[in-house]
Amino acid sequence: MTDLPPTPPRGIDIARVQAAVLELLEAIGDDPRRAGLTDTPRRVAEMYGEFFSGLGVDAADLVARSAVPAAPGELGDVIVVRDIEFRSVCEHHLLPFLGVAHVAYSPAEVIIGLGTIPRLIDAVASRPQIQERLGEEIADALVAGLSPAGVLVVLDASHGCVTSRGSRQARSTTVTLASRGTFDTTAGRAEALALIGSPRL
Repeated sequence: MTDLPPTPPRGIDIARVQAAVLELLEAIGDDPRRAGLTDTPRRVAEMYGEFFSGLGVDAADLVARSAVPAAPGELGDVIVVRDIEFRSVCEHHLLPFLGVAHVAYSPAEVIIGLGTIPRLIDAVASRPQIQERLGEEIADALVAGLSPAGVLVVLDASHGCVTSRGSRQARSTTVTLASRGTFDTTAGRAEALALIGSPRL
């Protein structure tokens, strides 16, 4: 089976991206007609189509459409999904940052399928971002779509703008935390963080 190029997301002008990459290659003094670069504008445009496919996605609606009323005994006190791999692109230098997300929420009346949380993270991460806002937007989408008692989002990521340029700290990572509701308290946050860090069975 032949792999077809991905369909560009709505709003991404692939032809303009290709033209911009061509101009960029010329601006840095290289020859975009040489063998190694002839397909680079197309490749970058397709890559950007993937990287920025979350633009225009309503993250709260994505959550709400997956929400289902919980039967008695199904709610639980805290639901934690951890070690969710994600990638995003830093809006300051358009370099990728890669990491893992840990999400905890305390349901009120509804729950979501566990696969919705990685899809939510991917949608919000697939747009020009900064890590601090990424965590806040994930938390806000869960609050808007679920109305839970509490939400906690922890992101741990390695940034290309730190590892590959400037200070070049190849092993450095950045950790951010966004909390809502019951996890805004010291005790609630500590409980969720203990679950995230607990040993695997």
